[in-house]
Amino acid sequence: MEVIWWLIVVALFIGSYAGIIFPIIPAPLVLWGGFLVYHFAINGDELTWMFWTAMAVLTIIVIVADIIANSYFVKRYGGSKRGEWVAAIGVIVGSFIFPPFGILIVPVVAVFITELMQRRTFDEAVQASIGSFLGFLSGAFAKFIIITMMIIWFFVVIII
Repeated sequence: MEVIWWLIVVALFIGSYAGIIFPIIPAPLVLWGGFLVYHFAINGDELTWMFWTAMAVLTIIVIVADIIANSYFVKRYGGSKRGEWVAAIGVIVGSFIFPPFGILIVPVVAVFITELMQRRTFDEAVQASIGSFLGFLSGAFAKFIIITMMIIWFFVVIII
């Protein structure tokens, strides 16, 4: 039975990486599912309060980094507040329209159109769209790094 629980843990860890590509999947929560399955089904004594506290802090960092990266780059590249919101919504909508490429294409196009509708120049709209693209990539990269750190930390704790 323990093998089945381990398979579930590993599947949840892999599923958390899917959350990087498909924003509708809450990557940190899926990862926590793996931690909780291990804790409650395999060994409830190995994961200490320090581990849980660190994972909670890293989870908050993952969520905040994703939001801040998108806003930061759209704003840095001259996008409007509306462009920031459209970029965030576009990532979610794009993950359904043309996965996995929709999460890159839909926000970029949506920000471009939004900025043009706000009477921005063509060049300003292109710049804001580039910001949306870079924001998504940097948020995804940060999420990948932090999720990988969390999984490595988990295995270090249970092996040592």
